[in-house]
Amino acid sequence: MTEPLVLASTSPQRRAILEQLRIPFEVVAPEYVEDDPPDADPTELVRRHAEGKARSAHADDRITLGVDTTVHLDGRVYGKAADADDAARMLRELAGRTHAVVSGLCLLGAGDDVIAHERTDVTFRPVSEETLAAYVASGEWEGRAGAYAIQGLGGRVVERIDGDYLNVVGLPGALLVSVLEECAPKLLQTRR
Repeated sequence: MTEPLVLASTSPQRRAILEQLRIPFEVVAPEYVEDDPPDADPTELVRRHAEGKARSAHADDRITLGVDTTVHLDGRVYGKAADADDAARMLRELAGRTHAVVSGLCLLGAGDDVIAHERTDVTFRPVSEETLAAYVASGEWEGRAGAYAIQGLGGRVVERIDGDYLNVVGLPGALLVSVLEECAPKLLQTRR
């Protein structure tokens, strides 16, 4: 029997996506400190963070997955909001515009190390101050890149997406499945 994937993340969204895709996994909290300068290149940033998370939780005899996601608009990285005011500011800047959600993925222990990324474009509809205030008051923005969760109340402000929906939730599912098909196909054997 194949050992489960080690997920170097405590994100409930990433756990839910792996469960949805029926990929067996165990969670190990990464010991990695993220640094998100607002002017960073989003692709380089998420690839570096994904690798750092994976390496911090990796054991030599296991396959380990690290993932990082950020939001990018107008040359600026939108990480996790510091507080409600920061969340409201981010959401105002994203409202009525199209931004990129970029995720980095790192898979260690399945042959050659794999570091890849995925981009999904998300368009927000114009949002009233009342809608924005209600969303911020919900607290759903906490701990989320760009201060929203598309799979929750944040879906109310999304007009459309172009790309992998699961990437916006927090784990690029199509990319992960493609990588596993190449590097660790036994992890994709459907289980009940």
